[in-house]
Amino acid sequence: MQTERVIVHGKSLEGNLEGNSPDRNVIVYLPADYRTNTKKRYPVVYALHGYSIDNEKWTTEVKTPQTIDGAFAAGVKDMIVVLPDSRSFHNGSMYSTSVTVGDFESFIAKDVVAYIDTHYRTLPQRESRGLAGHSMGGYGTVRIGMKHPDVFGALYAMSPCCLSARGAPPAEVSATLEGLTNPEQTKSLGFMQRATLATAAAWSPNPKKPPHYFDLPTQNGEVQADVLARWAANAPIAMVHQYIPNLRQYKAIAFDVGDRDGLKVDTEALHNILDAYAIENTYTLYPGDHVSGVAERFEKHVLPFFDRNLMFEMTNVSIKPR
Repeated sequence: MQTERVIVHGKSLEGNLEGNSPDRNVIVYLPADYRTNTKKRYPVVYALHGYSIDNEKWTTEVKTPQTIDGAFAAGVKDMIVVLPDSRSFHNGSMYSTSVTVGDFESFIAKDVVAYIDTHYRTLPQRESRGLAGHSMGGYGTVRIGMKHPDVFGALYAMSPCCLSARGAPPAEVSATLEGLTNPEQTKSLGFMQRATLATAAAWSPNPKKPPHYFDLPTQNGEVQADVLARWAANAPIAMVHQYIPNLRQYKAIAFDVGDRDGLKVDTEALHNILDAYAIENTYTLYPGDHVSGVAERFEKHVLPFFDRNLMFEMTNVSIKPR
C-alpha cells in the first residue's frame, strides 16, 4: 500500500462566504503494484469523513491504511481509496451546496473525481466508482449519491446522520446562538451547538446577513418556519422520493448502523422507503454504538462490498494512456 497526500483545488468552493479554503487536502491510497504494473487501471472508492473531524483524523478512526491492507490480504481486489477533506469553519460542510460554506457536493462529485481521474490510472467510468462515508459522511453518501448516479455506481452509507427533518434547538441553545456577534465566538461552543451552526451554514445560507451569512431556525426566540422548511428540504427521507429514477441506476446500495446508535431509526426508515420502491438495497444492524466497529466494518464489509459491486475493467469506453 502506498499513501499520497495531494492538494485538490475545488473550483466549486471558490468565493464561499465562510472563508473555507478551496485548496483541500486529499489522501490517496494506492495498491502495492500501482508503480510497477504501469498498464493496470483501478476502480476508486471515495470515503467521506464525519462531522467535527477532517480526513487526517478519519484515518485514525477507520485505521487506514491497515484496514485497506487487511481487506486486500483477505482477497479484495486492488482498488484506489480516496479520503477528501470536507471540514468547514463550523466543523462540517454537510457535503451540501451553499454560498456560505461552498459547494461541497460538487467538490466531491466533480472536482475530486476529476483530479483523481486526471492524475491516477483509474477506470474513469461510473461503474468503477464507489462512494462511502460515516455519520455526516454517510449523509453525504446518500445526498450526493441521489444526485449523481452519472458519477458513481455503488453506495455504502455507514451510520448516516441527518436523514430526517430536524426541529429548532431548545430555547436556551437558541438564545446562545442568536447572541453570537462574531464568528470567532463560535469556536468555544459545544458539539451540538456548533453542529447547529454548521447545519444553518449549509442549509439556510443568507448572503445578506453578515457576519455569519446564515439564518438560524429561531429569531428573537420565535421559531422560523421558513428556515425549518429549508432544513427539511435537505433531509434525505424527504428528498428521496424525487430521486427514485436516479437510485434505480445503482448496481448496489448498502446501509449499516449499530444497534445502540440512535440513528438506526432513520437509517431503517430510508431502507424501507427504497424497499417500497423495489430498489435493491441492504440494511445491516450490527452490535455497537455510533463509533464502535467503524474500522472493522470498513475492512470486512465496506471494501468487500465494493469488490463485489464495482467494475474492474473498462466497458466500451476508450481512455487515453497515462
